[in-house]
Amino acid sequence: MKKVSNYLVYAACIVAIAFSAGAFMKVSANQVPLVSSSAAPGQPVDLTYAAEKALPSVVTVRVVTNSKTQTVEVEDPFGDFFDPFGWFGNPNGGKQKRQVQTPKRQGSGSGVIISQDGYIVTNNHVVDGADEITVILTDNREFSATIIGTDATSDLALIKVSGKNLPAITIADSQKLKIGEWVIAIGNPFSIGTTVTAGIVSAKARSMGGGNSVQSFIQTDAAINRGNSGGALVNTNGELVGINAMLYSETGSYSGYGFAIPTTIMNKVVDDLKQYGTVQRALLGIQGKDVNNYIDELKAQNKEVPDFGTVEGIYVAKVDEDGSAADVLKEGDVITAIDNKPVTKMAELQEYLFGNKKPGDKVTITYLRNKNKKTATVELKNAQGNTKVVKTADMDVLGASFREVNEQEKKDLGINYGLVVGKVNKGAIRDAGIPEKFIIQTANDVPMKTMDDLQNAVKEASKSKDPVLYIKGVFPTGKRAYFAVDLSKE
Repeated sequence: MKKVSNYLVYAACIVAIAFSAGAFMKVSANQVPLVSSSAAPGQPVDLTYAAEKALPSVVTVRVVTNSKTQTVEVEDPFGDFFDPFGWFGNPNGGKQKRQVQTPKRQGSGSGVIISQDGYIVTNNHVVDGADEITVILTDNREFSATIIGTDATSDLALIKVSGKNLPAITIADSQKLKIGEWVIAIGNPFSIGTTVTAGIVSAKARSMGGGNSVQSFIQTDAAINRGNSGGALVNTNGELVGINAMLYSETGSYSGYGFAIPTTIMNKVVDDLKQYGTVQRALLGIQGKDVNNYIDELKAQNKEVPDFGTVEGIYVAKVDEDGSAADVLKEGDVITAIDNKPVTKMAELQEYLFGNKKPGDKVTITYLRNKNKKTATVELKNAQGNTKVVKTADMDVLGASFREVNEQEKKDLGINYGLVVGKVNKGAIRDAGIPEKFIIQTANDVPMKTMDDLQNAVKEASKSKDPVLYIKGVFPTGKRAYFAVDLSKE
């Protein structure tokens, strides 16, 4: 019996120790997240503060494009029947011009108030072609808005409403964002009303292959859908870090990937649009791709892969003859840093130049040539191949912006001068059927070489009894055309 008692005591001790160990393990397990949480103080799970702070600054942007008559070219179905051998020399090439009536269209997007006096940032594609713009705040106040300026290369637009003490958002430095950091997206998807979604920063300096457009997106898995365009991407402090611009989806709806334009680019665009009416874009004058992507392409084509001396950097595929780096870089070089800042992607280089530099500024390029490290300083030029401030003529009566043709356009079209039609809004240019990218060479038989030439032509024509601007020019395809622009319409 005594032995049994001893066994019971021993068993009780073992059970007690086991419970103690279990309790200790439970306490330790509960403490681990506390230690981990304190290691990341900037990453709270509760995002209510950020939402409450940023929500009043995000607005709904409604746009209306009125019905209008346009002249279009259509194939003449009987052209070849009556003239199968081209004996009569049809000057229109078998085409006919017809008048068509476009339908009235309505759409909506989002925007972000960036100043108390009414400046609002949205996407260019939200307001593109709009005749009427209405801004609706979260407190249901409505304002009519005007376009201050747009920039298709960054897909940003600056609009303004007449208001005071509006709830402007605080703008943060998007460069300080870290991958994995919590963010929220605010906008008006599907016109259902202001909506908040949450996610993390999935990637930075992401490029989606947009040709000549400036692309260095913040990628996030916060849900972004149609209508979110122009809305805010904010950090956990409720500060703006990006303008939501697009989603990647095979269905047209959210599938896990959203993209925002960083504030580093937004700030530059806003400042330039306010000061100059157009963005002063500094170009290095190269075409390139990420080295690692280029290596993958060569491998996929079973081609020999050169030893670049690195797998990170920008492979220079082409150098523009009149570009900033024409006397320094050549095909095959690999850019590894700009102003001593490492760059591993073309998108990073674009973001740095677009967000920080203007024509006339100098940058130091670090690059590899045959694996040898080199550095050089170059002066940045604009798209016209010089360092002058690019100006736009935007007369109210014309309702469009213009710029001088650059050297590449002159070379491609075999012309010596001209003014390229940029953004076309409501006005005489649109009424005349002149599209964007058309190049004006003469107005009332006067050569259009500078913005001043166009300003003077409009001024003189407006004074005459017949206020019409007879414009001759060329399309980007090389086809020439003639338009009559009525300046008497209000």
